[in-house]
Order: sequence, then C-alpha cells, then structure tokens
Amino acid sequence: MVVVDGRGVPLGVRLYAASPAEVRLAEETLETIRVGRRHQGGHPRQKPERVIADKGYDSDALRERLRRRGITLIAPHRSNRRRTPPQDGRVLRRYRKRWIVERSIAWLGNFRRLVVRYDRSLTIYQAFIHIACFMIVLRKVLK
Repeated sequence: MVVVDGRGVPLGVRLYAASPAEVRLAEETLETIRVGRRHQGGHPRQKPERVIADKGYDSDALRERLRRRGITLIAPHRSNRRRTPPQDGRVLRRYRKRWIVERSIAWLGNFRRLVVRYDRSLTIYQAFIHIACFMIVLRKVLK
C-alpha cells in the first residue's frame, strides 16, 4: 500500500501479502507517514487531515477509528451498504483527486524490477520499493 500527498509524492509505503483486506491494513500504513511542518518547528506530523480512498475502504468501523484520530475518510459508498451513507456529495467531490494516487501507483509500475517480482526475499523487494519511491521524490524535488 502506498500513501501519497496531493502532488503524488509517496509519503509512506507498507508491503503485505495479497490475502488480507485493505481495510484492516489502512491504519498500519498511515502510521508510516512522517511529514515535516512547513513553517513551524517541532515533531513531524503523523496524521493527515483527510484520506481519499476507493470503495474497498468503505467501512463504518474504519471511519470511526479514523474519526477518533481526527482524520476524515473520503470514500464512495458500496452499492450493498445497508446503513445510510455517512457522506453527502459535497464531501465526495474531493474524490475526483483519486487519479493522483493511481498515477503514483503507475509511476511505481514503471520500474521494471518491481513489476517482474521474481525476488524470493521480501526485504529485497522492499528495498527496491524504497529506491523507486526515493527516485520519484527526487524527480519532484529537482523539477
């Protein structure tokens, strides 16, 4: 899973097996974020104001846990939802920015070593993920 900022720069990366649901892994991935404060000193921020995610993250339990931490979850509602949707259309307008996340995932896919996936060790694959994220950040900084 990858967490990116509004420009598509990777902020946090976490690798998992393919079997667990993304809803269960979202909070653990958000804990990998460390963002420095622009005009203030002090500790880096660990929590974003809002998280834009796809339909796979539409869960009342996840919304509640993130709300307790002060994070707003913006995700479209699943079609089989039994309760009334917790968000109206005004909040979901921010979902149009989701393409930035998809573009960042495509940038990671441009690195051949990550697409082939023939490494037997998770630590080697994780190292290549971090190198790819570093190269994306470096391109944005030098631009």
